[in-house]
Amino acid sequence: MTLTIFLVRHAAHDNLGRFLAGRLQGLSLGTAGKAQALRLAQRMTREKIDAIYTSPRERTRETAEAIASVNDLRAPAVVEELDEVNFGSWSGQTFDTLNADEHWVRWNTVRSQARTPGGESMLDVQRRVLLFIEELGRHNDDKGLALISHADVIKAAVSWVLGLPIDAWPRFDIAPASITTVMIGDWGAKIVTLNEITQ
Repeated sequence: MTLTIFLVRHAAHDNLGRFLAGRLQGLSLGTAGKAQALRLAQRMTREKIDAIYTSPRERTRETAEAIASVNDLRAPAVVEELDEVNFGSWSGQTFDTLNADEHWVRWNTVRSQARTPGGESMLDVQRRVLLFIEELGRHNDDKGLALISHADVIKAAVSWVLGLPIDAWPRFDIAPASITTVMIGDWGAKIVTLNEITQ
């Protein structure tokens, strides 16, 4: 059994880096983000993709739909397991405000021992995404699947494949519209590409 998983971060929304988006509703891709999603979709025509799964957030769905359209694939399946971290009351706050919150500082220092105000830890996030990937592996032998998600969710999966602790998240980047390719087989799992950025 060999399964190829393309872990794809959504294209950038207009306010990327200004505040913590989290699970805010109505946060769609702007003009630049849509162009970025289109470039990503065109890059993915070089891959064998049999199906697309996406987080419920608007920005991930729009990115997934661009990939599906350009690659002539059926509509992406929306799955909760790929959703953004539940940041609770932190969602929508500026990073200046968050940096003054001792709980936010702890979250970014020792995520293995911290929880968001919404109650989700990074170990919870890692567990849900890995269980989903494991389930996909049971039914998709020799297929290529694109999973459109968020930076921290992808980092959680990559950390597990590389045998890194969840607190290793700052050691590598997952940029907007990037592709991280994972191969999974009876022999285990390996990273083929990490944070491939679409130009």
